[in-house]
Amino acid sequence: MTSESKPEASKASEMNRMSTPETSKPLPWADAPALAPTLAPTPAPEAALEPGDVPGPAAAPAGRRAVVIGSGFGGLAAAVRLQAMGYQTTILEKRARVGGRAYQLRQAGYTFDMGPSLITAPEVIQSVFEVAGKRLEDYLDLIPLDPYYRIYFHDGSQIDYSGDAERMKAQMRVFAPRDADRYDAFMRAIEPIHQAIIVDRLGAQPFDTLRSMIDFIPKAIKLGAFLPVTTFVRRFFKDPRHHFMFSFHPLFIGGNPFRSPSVYLSIPYLERAGGVWFTRGGMYSLVEAFARLFEDIGGTIRCGAGVDEIRVEDGRAVGVRLGQETIAADLVVSNADLGFTYSRLIAPEHRRKWTDRRIDRLDYTMSCVVLYIGARKQWPKLAHHTLILSKRYKALLHDIFQSKVLAEDFSLYLHAPTRTDGSMAPEGGESLYVLVPVPNLRAGIDWSVEAEPFTNRVLDFLEAWGLDGLREHLEVLEVMTPDDFEQDLSSYVGNAFGIEPKLTQTAWFRPHNASEDIDGLYFVGAGTHPGAGVPGVLLSAEASLNAIRRDEALRQAGVAGASGGAAGGMR
Repeated sequence: MTSESKPEASKASEMNRMSTPETSKPLPWADAPALAPTLAPTPAPEAALEPGDVPGPAAAPAGRRAVVIGSGFGGLAAAVRLQAMGYQTTILEKRARVGGRAYQLRQAGYTFDMGPSLITAPEVIQSVFEVAGKRLEDYLDLIPLDPYYRIYFHDGSQIDYSGDAERMKAQMRVFAPRDADRYDAFMRAIEPIHQAIIVDRLGAQPFDTLRSMIDFIPKAIKLGAFLPVTTFVRRFFKDPRHHFMFSFHPLFIGGNPFRSPSVYLSIPYLERAGGVWFTRGGMYSLVEAFARLFEDIGGTIRCGAGVDEIRVEDGRAVGVRLGQETIAADLVVSNADLGFTYSRLIAPEHRRKWTDRRIDRLDYTMSCVVLYIGARKQWPKLAHHTLILSKRYKALLHDIFQSKVLAEDFSLYLHAPTRTDGSMAPEGGESLYVLVPVPNLRAGIDWSVEAEPFTNRVLDFLEAWGLDGLREHLEVLEVMTPDDFEQDLSSYVGNAFGIEPKLTQTAWFRPHNASEDIDGLYFVGAGTHPGAGVPGVLLSAEASLNAIRRDEALRQAGVAGASGGAAGGMR
């Protein structure tokens, strides 16, 4: 990461814990009747198993040990669930602090979330606290956002995107009255997708059997969930601005809306049903809350502990190696980048399916250039989340995903948390996170050469667009490029969001939560089912725990190879 000023020193112990709030508060959405369908009690783990599966044990056998590699949201959630189940669990994090891609930067009084910047489906977060017997409101202060996003189109028009149907239709009517009339029909069409993925917990099931996919296909066809997102959206809206507004969400998880399946249209309905939220103190406060929750129930966190190898004996993961140190475990969960885990942490002789060649043939998401800007000025035209769009939509995405060229134009996402939490910057200042989608490292772009001129292009654009005096008031500028994603986050080819969520890499076609090659090895995070985004990686932890419970039941029943691909059946 390039820098124009030096970060302030920070203490790892301070960053890994939150102080306990003085008083307990009710859940922030508890009095919102419109959210009731989404916020029903979280199903018990048994509810997420497929019909006919062997139910898993409620608790792990005494003395069982688990290791979790990495401490992103998925790793932290998996560790909490494992510890609550009875496994003595240790998180191994290679960086100085927990967080993974949800890291934090503090500099000159400015605080930046370096990765995820918003919360949807707060009930999914709540479920992690529930399994540990704790209350979310004792650890976090969630703040609802309104609008969810402010979208500026290339022609200067704008819309404040929110969950308020009447406000949305009123704004849409200015662009295309017929589109406004179709808003409710669109929401009714995507509600069953949300129902299946979130409410019925398909996202929390380990989609690792052919049967699970075969059972899902008729429902998916009926829902239109296999159609590309943009194709589905065009059935309802004609104005190009509305095409973008209801199809861009896959970009937040690294997908191209022109080839991501419409199963990801669960996201706009999820936002409408449950809102978009922020956590006081920034998204890193959620990292800290999960870390403190995990330690409160007896888990162990080791930072500065990079894993060099997952040890495999007789086809089963038996622990990990860190330099000369070996840690034995009954199971291993990797929250590290999936391509990195298979290609760098597991010897080739243990990988019959996920060979180096197959790992390299996967399509990985775009990367990003991210500018962390601290400025002694504020710009009222920015909302908490702001999108600034290029005239090109499909062609620009083609440049990024397929042609893999660095285009002359770009679209931007800006995060301005001071709109909601003034503590994120000095008084009167702005801590901005500016994200620019770019091709991943398969493009062959030399970022040691391109980073500076590209950064200057972005700054010039922002000043011309309306952030007047940006350079004059600049106090902090840090830049993260695809090289940093590869080097700091061990992201295969510098991907920003894991494996691309396209049809042939979704559900059963995605790398499974339970390794197909190695018993006792499981995955959580953006590279496995259901995918990226905060709800996605938290659901991946639940899916992997359901797979662990199932495989533990088979193991106790004496079924050989009771894990991953070796568990038998139609996997």
